[in-house]
This record gives sequence, C-alpha cells and structure tokens, in this order.
Amino acid sequence: MSQAQVDQKTYQMPPQDGITVAHFLTVADIGRSLRFYETVFGSRILSRGDSKGAPGYLQIANTWLIVNVGGGPTPDKPTVTLNVPPDPDSISSFMNIRVADIQACYELWRSRGAEFITEPKPKYGETRCYIRDPDGYIIEVGQSNPGVAYG
Repeated sequence: MSQAQVDQKTYQMPPQDGITVAHFLTVADIGRSLRFYETVFGSRILSRGDSKGAPGYLQIANTWLIVNVGGGPTPDKPTVTLNVPPDPDSISSFMNIRVADIQACYELWRSRGAEFITEPKPKYGETRCYIRDPDGYIIEVGQSNPGVAYG
C-alpha cells in the first residue's frame, strides 16, 4: 500500500476500516461556523448541512469537526439538550492546535479574522494563546519549546 493510500485510509470520513475521531460543536449558525473554520484555519468543508437537520462536516488538518445547531432530547439521548456555551468565560473543554511556529500562525490567523484572547505567552514548556470562535468556544494554539516531546 502506498503512503497516499495509507493517508487516505487514515483520514477518511466516514472510515472504511477502523475508527475516525471527530469533535462535535453545538453552534448557533452552521454556515457562520463553517466559514470561520475555513477562513481562519484553511479547513476543508465536506458538508454544509441542510434544512432537515444534517450537520456540517469539515476537516482541519488531521481532525474532523462536526457543527450543528442545538436541540432538545432525541431517542438516543433522551435526557440531553445541546446548547451553545451560555457563558464564554466558563468552559469545560476546548480544542488544542499544536503548531510549529506560533508567531506566524498568530499573525496569519489574526489577519484572517481570528479573535485572540491574548498574544502568545510562555507557559509550562510551551508558548500558547487562545482564539474564541463565533459561538464562544476557545481554541488553544500552542508551540512546544525545543526539546519538549510528548508520548
């Protein structure tokens, strides 16, 4: 199998073999969120959703993101209601993007409309900063210090 075939198999959605992990975000406006992730990060939009409730799908580097409006319980989650974050300063999870050059990403993504909470700051063996998306979710952008490895 060629490397291209391995890469295609690895990053395919839906997967033809094994698993693919995607993160789901509840958003107020699917189109607005798709435009944000496409414009700022260069994401590839795979599906724009539809008026019948289908979500939007996009690929950011080697990650899949699903965006859809909120809603009440469904038969498969009978006690769960999906909402955008009611308070953008009180969160329980966030996306983490690792980059090779944080200053270059900070400048580029800022020029594309990303709203950063602060400029990049050194912290715990890395330099990092956070972006807020249109629904208030935060996205960490971090660059590890030289010599720092994970795993």
